[in-house]
Amino acid sequence: MSGSPCRKTRKAKKHKMNSTLKRIASLTSLCIKGPGGKIGILYCFIVLALNLVEIQLTLKMITWNKDFFSALEKYDAQAALWQIGVVGVITLASASQYLIATYIRQLVQIRWRTTLTQASLERWFSNKAYWHLNTDENSPLDNPDQRISEDCRIFVDRLTGKVLDLFTGLVGLTTYIALLWKLSAFPIAFTLFGTPVVIEHYLVWTAPIYVLISSGLTHWMGAPLMKLNVIQQHREADMRFALARIRESKEAVALENGEEAERNIIDRRYKRILENWRHLINREFILGIFTRPYFMTVLRIPLFLAFPAYLMGYVALGGLMQLGSAFTRLVTTLSWFIFSYKELAELSATANRLASFMQQAEAIGKEPSPIEWNRSADKQLHIRDLTVRDPAGENLLHLPELIVKSGEAVWIDGPSGIGKSTLLKTLSGIWPHCEGQVSLPPGKTLFLPQKAYLPLGSLAECIAYPDKPENPETIRELIKKVGLTCPRHEEQLRQATELGSDYRLSGGEQQRLMVARILATRPEWVFLDEATSSLDAEAEEQLYRLLRTSLPDTGFIVIAHREPKGLGNYRRIDLWNRKPLEIPNENLRVALA
Repeated sequence: MSGSPCRKTRKAKKHKMNSTLKRIASLTSLCIKGPGGKIGILYCFIVLALNLVEIQLTLKMITWNKDFFSALEKYDAQAALWQIGVVGVITLASASQYLIATYIRQLVQIRWRTTLTQASLERWFSNKAYWHLNTDENSPLDNPDQRISEDCRIFVDRLTGKVLDLFTGLVGLTTYIALLWKLSAFPIAFTLFGTPVVIEHYLVWTAPIYVLISSGLTHWMGAPLMKLNVIQQHREADMRFALARIRESKEAVALENGEEAERNIIDRRYKRILENWRHLINREFILGIFTRPYFMTVLRIPLFLAFPAYLMGYVALGGLMQLGSAFTRLVTTLSWFIFSYKELAELSATANRLASFMQQAEAIGKEPSPIEWNRSADKQLHIRDLTVRDPAGENLLHLPELIVKSGEAVWIDGPSGIGKSTLLKTLSGIWPHCEGQVSLPPGKTLFLPQKAYLPLGSLAECIAYPDKPENPETIRELIKKVGLTCPRHEEQLRQATELGSDYRLSGGEQQRLMVARILATRPEWVFLDEATSSLDAEAEEQLYRLLRTSLPDTGFIVIAHREPKGLGNYRRIDLWNRKPLEIPNENLRVALA
């Protein structure tokens, strides 16, 4: 017989809590094991030691309350002035302790955030997870940039803040209970339904009951906040991405007068933010109905509860203030959960998001490749029985066999949408919807997509990408060879600053830059996907001739709608009018340029 719905709900909540705690522990372990992580642990112990000093200073302040108000009660001006000096010293020591502890804790945050960020980046870049995660339609992951930049920061900040406060609170809790037990060595007596009741040390028992009830109410009212915060962060990130995309594509938007359409896109995403935001503020309002009065009275309630001891003559005014101060510290320490609820919800949500991101990124590398990859011993590219499909599983093309020798050129021609670019993605190893055998030749391989990629960096760094630029004169000669002779290119090379959004490169200039990149990196194999489509036929032929002359031993696989004149002899793979899309061996004919 299945359990009751309430029992199932409790089990689900318990499982979720255990899963969250495991993820927090896993991420914390990752921080500690990283470079400088163990020094971070040492720093944490130093912060804890300083926090213990704070507890001692708090005890001094509790004693000061008694001495100061006793002096006032006795009209002892000299003693009162002396206590003013004492509180000044305690305040100075407390401020010094706080600033030093905060500074050291921030040093821990720098170390651990760096470790966590590096670990996230390593998983994101390994096995090209950044590509697979963004192209998998079934993946629940979104906005990985937020995971790496924001979640790493938030997790470390909340971890080092709240966890250290928790350990400090546990030590302080025993200290304040012992002190309050000593100070409240008197009973409170009253009659309940005709029965006399006497409670020894009643203040010690009142504090945890008061806070326990308050904590339960806080959790009951604020439980939905965690989910709402996660949704809000996702939607905020979606809007930031849309705005950044407009900035990157501003020229296309301006040319096509797309302002109204883009505004509608932004408005739709902002509307989703507002929709969840209203739910969030409503829940925060409901939580605030209890927590705000609690925050305002938590420093007063202890004094009210200690007041009967003063009226019954157990303590004088100074003793009452000391009791109230000790009770306040105990209640404040016990209220850690209430004061930290929002940050704890944020820590939990962040840990789940960050751990989920890392797990999915790691899983990419563990998935078996659908292609049987080998390293050819004869310096040739071998393709056998290769089938390429779309994400829905429909066949795009099938290549029974293709062998490309070193220094040879192959032109792949065919209608748009038939799978030519997907074939190159397959050969690069990033397309998962395929099967077959591929033997790659040794040496450096360079794949250039249809859209030229300009990384954040100087013009020299863009040309040498993914390598680092070495000889500036070599780079300067390359830009001249490919026809980038504008004075502003020379000025940019001289200044070596980032290109920035104000540095305009036309489509043709970007493709000339890609040719310069080929010449700079000097790969043994080059795969080009419409890499010269923005150039006129004459310029295209000149650049192909430059590539063939400069790299006579390099193999070229070229996808283009125009004949790659200038590459010399080449073989053409004709994909026109192929139904089904089967590429027969005899179709690989030689064309003389």
